[in-house]
Amino acid sequence: MTRSSHGGTDRSALSVDHDVTDVVVIGAGQAGLSASYFLRKRDVDHVVLDANSSPGGAWLHRWPSLRMRTVHGIHELPGMPFEQPAPEERANEAIPSYFARYEQLFDLPVVRPVNVTQVLDDGALLKVETSDGVWTTRGLINATGTWRRPFWPYYPGQETFRGRQVHTADYQGPESFAGRRVVVVGGGASATQLLMEIAPVAQETRWVTRHEPVWREGPFTEDYGRWVVGMVEERVRAGLIPRSVVSVTGLALNEATRVAIASGVLDRKPMFDRITRDGVVWASGEHFDADVILWATGFRHDLDHLAPLHLRAPGGGIQVDGTRVVADPRIHLVGYGPSASTIGANRAGRSAVRELMGYLGQRVSAT
Repeated sequence: MTRSSHGGTDRSALSVDHDVTDVVVIGAGQAGLSASYFLRKRDVDHVVLDANSSPGGAWLHRWPSLRMRTVHGIHELPGMPFEQPAPEERANEAIPSYFARYEQLFDLPVVRPVNVTQVLDDGALLKVETSDGVWTTRGLINATGTWRRPFWPYYPGQETFRGRQVHTADYQGPESFAGRRVVVVGGGASATQLLMEIAPVAQETRWVTRHEPVWREGPFTEDYGRWVVGMVEERVRAGLIPRSVVSVTGLALNEATRVAIASGVLDRKPMFDRITRDGVVWASGEHFDADVILWATGFRHDLDHLAPLHLRAPGGGIQVDGTRVVADPRIHLVGYGPSASTIGANRAGRSAVRELMGYLGQRVSAT
C-alpha cells in the first residue's frame, strides 16, 4: 500500500473514473480528518471525499451567533494542538480555520466539493459513485455525520400553522425572532442555547420537550465519559438506532443556565398535543399563540448513500462493533453512535484504520 497520489484539493487533475484506491473516506469533519491522519501515518493510498466547498465539516454550518465561549469543548485533532481562539470569535470561522490548517499541515488528500450519491458492492471491491466520477476501493470509512439530515417531527395540524417554522439547521441568529412569540421544541443543548439567545429579544417564549430535562453539574470526567460511551455503544452493537449523547449525559448546569432557570426562560413545559393556525395546544386545553416554532429536534445520521448495501439491521440502525459494520467488515462508521463527539471521533478514526488495515491485509495475504 502506497501513499495517495491524489494530493491536495484540485479536482481538475482527476479523471471521471478513478484508479482503485485502498480506502475511501467520506466526509472531512473531525472523524474523517482523524481517519485520514492515521491512514497517512501508515502510508495508505486513500482519498477523502467532502461535500463542502471548504474545510470545516459541520462547523461551517453552525449559526453565526455561536461563539467560542459557548462551545461545549473542542478536542484537538491528532498531531496538532488546537490553540483556543478568543471567546467572542465565531465558531463557524475559528474551527474551520483550524481544520484548514490541519489539512495543509499533513497534506491530507481531501477532494471537494464531491457529493457521494451511492456506494455499490462490486464483488471484492466497493464502487463509490459521486458527482465527480466513480472511485473504486477496497475499504470504506464513512464519516458523514448528521448535519445534512435535520429531523422534523410531525404533530397534528402542523401544515395549518400560519406562522414560520424553522429548524436549528437554518438558524442564523436571534434577530429574526425580535418581537415574536416563539415556541422552542427540543430537549438538547441547542434548544437551551438558542432559547437563551432568543428570549431577550422575543415578545414571549415557551420551551417544550418530550421528557423532563435532566440537569448535570460537575466536570465531564473520563470515567463518566466511558459510561456514556458504553450506554450509546450498547444500542449500535444491537443494530438499534443510536441515541443522542445528550440523552445520556443530560444538560450542563452552569452559570448561564442557572440564571435562565431562575428567570423563567428555561421553564420547561411538556410537549403540546397539536398545532393550530395560530399556535400550539396542550391536551389540557392550554393554548399559546405563536408566530414562530423553532424545531431544535436534532439530526439523523447521513447514511442514505449506503442504502444499496442493505446494511440496516431489523432494529433500524446499522449493527456496528466498535467502528466495524458487522454485515460488511470492509466498511467502518466513524462519528456514528458512541464516536459522535470530538474526542470519540479521534479515537474512532484511529481504531477504524487499525482494524480495517488488518482486515484488508489478511484478504491480500489470502489471495
